[in-house]
Amino acid sequence: MDELRATVDTIFRQESGRIIASLIRLSRSFDLAEEAMQDAFAAALAHWSTTGVPANPSAWITAVAQHKLIDYARREQTRRNHQDQLRYETKDATLDAQAESEMSCEDDRLRLIFTCCHPALNEDAQIALTLRTLGGLTTTEIARAFLLPESTLAQRLVRAKRKIQQARIPYVVPASGALPERLCAVQAVLYLIFNEGYSASSGDNLIRRELCIEAIRLARTLCELVPAVPENEGLLALMLLHDSRRETRVNNNGELVILEEQDRTRWDKAEIEEGLDLTKRALSRHDPGPYQLQAAIAAVHAESATSGQTDWRQVAALYKELMIRQPSATVFLNHAVAVAMSGGVEQGLDLVDGLGASGALDSYHLYYAARADLLRRLSRREEALIAYRRALSLTANAVERRYLRRRMNELGATHNAI
Repeated sequence: MDELRATVDTIFRQESGRIIASLIRLSRSFDLAEEAMQDAFAAALAHWSTTGVPANPSAWITAVAQHKLIDYARREQTRRNHQDQLRYETKDATLDAQAESEMSCEDDRLRLIFTCCHPALNEDAQIALTLRTLGGLTTTEIARAFLLPESTLAQRLVRAKRKIQQARIPYVVPASGALPERLCAVQAVLYLIFNEGYSASSGDNLIRRELCIEAIRLARTLCELVPAVPENEGLLALMLLHDSRRETRVNNNGELVILEEQDRTRWDKAEIEEGLDLTKRALSRHDPGPYQLQAAIAAVHAESATSGQTDWRQVAALYKELMIRQPSATVFLNHAVAVAMSGGVEQGLDLVDGLGASGALDSYHLYYAARADLLRRLSRREEALIAYRRALSLTANAVERRYLRRRMNELGATHNAI
């Protein structure tokens, strides 16, 4: 039973975004769609324990969830006007789950993103709602990413779904004239989904591959939908260049491998080539935005055969440009690290400490990890250990925790201190 539950959990992680998007299209209700999907997964757990996992588990769950929607429509007077439509759209699924899966609209997820990113919702609500529905993240995971109490995040999600229903926000990709005001939010959401896949905020794995794949797929669709926007190309390039390193970021023992220690011969050359081409094409339009600049930074690393050949001065210069357009604490932190890596470790540490004085990064584990690394390079062992301990206390990801413990052990930390 434990093995089956793990299988069902994996399917949920990989397929819930696609399934929920199609259910919302049919029901026009986030709550009904979520309830139907949860019931379908519960049914799968019970049914598959005797029949085994079907050849196409996602199609099976989708078909069951759609029939759940029909049942809800029959029971609820307010939804009976949708019943015939739901029965019509799901009848083929009863006969052939595989065929139904293939018939589902490929752009359901993109439509859902634009719905979640409607200007009637504030930006935090847009991102949280998309991560919850399409990203497959739990309320707990999103709350941790937002540095919010779980109850606060849950209330925010409820208000966002209620707003969509009350304001009758359409479940469509907007017309071309309305696209610009929505693009920034959509781009931000896609990148957050990718980041959660690239560096999971919690759990036993550093990478959630299904989220990276989904974010890249949606970014490609966005480029096709709005091809004249260089930031869309920059966003896709950034994802591809980061994703190209995925096989080298964790070793065979499940331990984190930092950028300067990765085997670059194993990076995905096809993704690098596409990412570099997209970056050059986007920058050639002479309208550099944050995603293009971040892609340019990733390109510097991708074009360096070894860590020692990295042009850190160029990386620092690009981060300086990025600070003008995106003056966030994390961008300032990355600039400080680039300054340190270009040869000015003391100067970089001074910049890091200046950031810490503001208190804006008090809950950010990578701030303390970066500070610890610079202190280690300067042989300031005791200070480095204190910073590593603080970073360890702030991360819930098992792979990152093992890396931090290894660094502490290398500095001679005692077992009790770890």
